[in-house]
Amino acid sequence: MLLNEIPWTIPLTVRLSSGITHTFNSVYEALDFLENEWPLRKGQRYERAVRTCRGALNRMTPAAVAREAFVAACLEAGIPIVMTGHPARQQAAEPKTTRSA
Repeated sequence: MLLNEIPWTIPLTVRLSSGITHTFNSVYEALDFLENEWPLRKGQRYERAVRTCRGALNRMTPAAVAREAFVAACLEAGIPIVMTGHPARQQAAEPKTTRSA
């Protein structure tokens, strides 16, 4: 883990325009994506996400606020959110099926 890494309590998975899903586990991963791979570098929510992620890395903004700003930027850019819950919680919520021989 990087020294300035700030993990999110709940990972966030999005579907990129290529159809590939990408999971973000931390503020640093989100900021890196915003600064280097973002499809459209404009918009109020994009700018807010960059500011709040930087603030979180500087310990001036809560990581949860940065995560929500990143979600808003994704929605603004038309990047759909695939999974917003914790994978373990989602698996627990799925019905279990048993197969008889």
